[in-house]
Amino acid sequence: MRATVILVLFALSTTAFADTVQVAAGEKLYNQTCIACHGPTGKGAIPGVADLTKSDGALAKQDEVLFKNIKEGFQSPGAALSMPPKGGNPALTDDDILALLAYLRAAFGS
Repeated sequence: MRATVILVLFALSTTAFADTVQVAAGEKLYNQTCIACHGPTGKGAIPGVADLTKSDGALAKQDEVLFKNIKEGFQSPGAALSMPPKGGNPALTDDDILALLAYLRAAFGS
């Protein structure tokens, strides 16, 4: 029983550490790629950019949808601006996008 509890606690701490590392990597990528349009607060630095802090906004979507939107680009219906694929950074990998999603959820998710 004691060994099981120790293993569960280790697994939880390892997962928490992995999540923390992924969120930190996502924050770095956000500050390099996304901040120019979405701003440091996620509310949008320029008119027409999605406010990532709205409870019914972009982050209300499922991760699969957000992943596709980031990877392929997206234009909200009625919006004047569109987000380019990979936020305009063609070097972003799938792992980078997952890290960005982890950061977006941690920083701006409701």
